[in-house]
Amino acid sequence: MQRFVSKVANKLDAKGRVSVPASFRQVLAGQGSAGFYCIRALGHPALNGFSETFFADAGEKLNKFNPVFSRDYAAQATAIFAQANYLEIDNDGRARLPDELIAFAGIRERVLFVGLDRIFEIWNPETFEPVERARLEEMQRAYEAGAVS
Repeated sequence: MQRFVSKVANKLDAKGRVSVPASFRQVLAGQGSAGFYCIRALGHPALNGFSETFFADAGEKLNKFNPVFSRDYAAQATAIFAQANYLEIDNDGRARLPDELIAFAGIRERVLFVGLDRIFEIWNPETFEPVERARLEEMQRAYEAGAVS
């Protein structure tokens, strides 16, 4: 199984297009996706991107809930399916980020792709710097406390 790894910054053009990193395109293609799904991240001004495989897995997990009588079903389905945009990748390896997602993530001229295994995040690089630092510090504290082996 291929995974989304590393960080890659690319330029956002005037039409809202950005080059999707080649390694990310390879993972998407390997999972049968010619593009990717994109939603607003919870808790951060960023976007989550993922393949059809991850999207299908999310749907399978919702099958344990009754869609008519479960609040959990509605909340989770709204968070992922109602919010999702499918972004095609063109022949030049670019995807057009919707204006509302660009605004949500505070993206201006540069776009940072952050690989997180089964998903990836899309950030304004400047916004991600303190988040990355906090995440790494949290892992350092967990390691020092013996919570990570």
